[in-house]
Amino acid sequence: MQHHNLENNTFNTLESPATEPQQAASKPPRSVLEGIFAFPPNRDILGGTAYFIVEKEGNILIDCPAWQETNEQFIKAQGGIRWLFITNRGGIGKAREIMQAFNCEILIQEQEAYLLPELAVKPFHQELTLSPDTSIIWTPGHSPGSSCLYYSRHGGVLFSGRHILPNKQGEPAPLRTSKTFHWLRQIKSIESLLARFTPATLNYICPGASTGFLRGKATIDQAYQGLSELDLDALRHSPALL
Repeated sequence: MQHHNLENNTFNTLESPATEPQQAASKPPRSVLEGIFAFPPNRDILGGTAYFIVEKEGNILIDCPAWQETNEQFIKAQGGIRWLFITNRGGIGKAREIMQAFNCEILIQEQEAYLLPELAVKPFHQELTLSPDTSIIWTPGHSPGSSCLYYSRHGGVLFSGRHILPNKQGEPAPLRTSKTFHWLRQIKSIESLLARFTPATLNYICPGASTGFLRGKATIDQAYQGLSELDLDALRHSPALL
């Protein structure tokens, strides 16, 4: 089995030069896969990328896009939001304003729910099922409450927040920084995902940042294969890069 070199895991936590949050803010969301849209990078969440799933059980917003008219009108045109899922504490952005505008339910892992005081949030512990196609999985490491959303359509799509990001080659990898909550737990969370899924059930990753490294692509393809090629033993001993 091929293993990725540690050098391939050096990348920026924000965005590559291909994207600039302030300039991109007025652009409309773009289609990623059928029924899935990606918003332009949002400087309120450190250049992070928010996503929108159009679901018959109720539309899902994953992390917070820049809160301005283009994005608000797009969401209204799609029928609003049922759930706003926060993948990690860095993805909160304008959650209060979005909840007030759409009367949606905010979902966040219980260890980070305190970051949204006075808001009616629905905390979860290990997992939360939203629909037959959609579930949320706690993947701690990047932050205490770091979590991913799994969508079973399209051969399986994982919205990974900042748990898994593309490196400079566009390959999926964890990133250890000086702000990483618990690196070994982050590696263990990747092992849990590999045990949970297969190449047939995890086809794509939609990362929550560093999307410029995808070089115009909308997703990380062949996601399970990419994760399985990581040298996790070597990564356990890697230093913080940033």
